[in-house]
Amino acid sequence: MELFDAIFSRQSIGKVKPDPVPREVVEQLLAAAVQAPNHYKVRPWRFVVVSGNARTELGEIMAQSLLAQNPSLPPDALEKERSKPLRAPVLIVVGVDKPAEPKVSEIENIAAVAASCQNILLAAHALGLGAIWRTGPAAVDVRVKQWLGLEPDQHLLGMIYIGYPAFEPGSVERPGPEDRTTWKT
Repeated sequence: MELFDAIFSRQSIGKVKPDPVPREVVEQLLAAAVQAPNHYKVRPWRFVVVSGNARTELGEIMAQSLLAQNPSLPPDALEKERSKPLRAPVLIVVGVDKPAEPKVSEIENIAAVAASCQNILLAAHALGLGAIWRTGPAAVDVRVKQWLGLEPDQHLLGMIYIGYPAFEPGSVERPGPEDRTTWKT
């Protein structure tokens, strides 16, 4: 797949088949992720690959965290939260390292990790996979971060759900940059 074809045809795919994604394919996605530019070459990304029974464990942590924040939630809301990680056979959870040196700024690390997420999405698309980048309350929850091995103050940029598309995606039209661009010549 050509670069511009991938950029212009990639879209979020939220419905995927339960078929397992081979580890070698996930490793290809991670290899693409770490090609993202990062200032000072600090490699600020942290990836946690969640698959198999670990998705059920993550769902339980997410449900318990939601219940702790909202004790009066009905059981169906908790079940919905509990089932979120089961929507795809693989999740790549992406965290950001805090700067360890004064010359490194936090925003640069965040930007680098966001670029690594885009690389994952484009690589998944090029490999015929469906993927969607999700955040939500779980991305800022201390219990979820702890279960993933992240520090409480560490940014979790999202959970990228990955699998084989459950449908043939149609074309997508996106607006151009004209209304968001100013030219100074």
